[in-house]
Amino acid sequence: MRANYRMQRLYVPDDLGGGAQVETAREQAHYLAHVLRMREGDGLLVFNGRDGEWLAEIAALSKKAVRLTVREQTRAQTPAGDLLYCFAPLKQGRLDYLVQKAVEMGVGHLQPVLTQHTQVPRLGLPRLQANVIEAAEQCGVLSLPTVHTPVKLDRLLAGWEADRRLVFCDEDAPTNDPLAALGGLKGARLGLLVGPEGGFSEAEREMLRALPFVVPIPLGPRILRADTAAVAALALIQAVAGDWREEAPA
Repeated sequence: MRANYRMQRLYVPDDLGGGAQVETAREQAHYLAHVLRMREGDGLLVFNGRDGEWLAEIAALSKKAVRLTVREQTRAQTPAGDLLYCFAPLKQGRLDYLVQKAVEMGVGHLQPVLTQHTQVPRLGLPRLQANVIEAAEQCGVLSLPTVHTPVKLDRLLAGWEADRRLVFCDEDAPTNDPLAALGGLKGARLGLLVGPEGGFSEAEREMLRALPFVVPIPLGPRILRADTAAVAALALIQAVAGDWREEAPA
């Protein structure tokens, strides 16, 4: 069933089921009551990333919380995505954009990676999680990607899963065409690695190119910003080797 984009969607951490009573957080209550000006009896859609999407009704409003009565399921839970997106943290505004677009593009795991040229060594994981939830609320996403704690590049590679290939956006690739390399990855478990604003160091490139599970790809003839490169690479992967190739249900 297609998502309903006309109704307000709200993420709640509670278990969901018919007849369940759910109380929103204070910030959510303020948004519903004072920004959207919703009232008792109004309906909205709720989800928690586990139990699918449900129609709920506002049962009571107060300054601190809104109590919802869960009525019926509108969409069943979708499977969690498996695509692992590894990225060097960017400055705040661009990082917000990057995370939101990754959620929209069907990423299953968000893995911050610290590289030699990473300019943002400290990362606020709660802010990343908030951006994940906001993107999911706005775009009808039911399965929330897992946000992992940052890890250094060498440790990421040392612990890499044996059955997963790693697509590496290499600005020094000898060709401008990524399709040939991606075409051989159909059906494989995949990860994507996008570097920082300053790019990978030469030592990091040599380390990546030497690993048998790494697949270097270019992103065309132009130099892209890190957040632009992320969206371009995710689109390529999903179109050539990811879930965009699946037939739509009848």
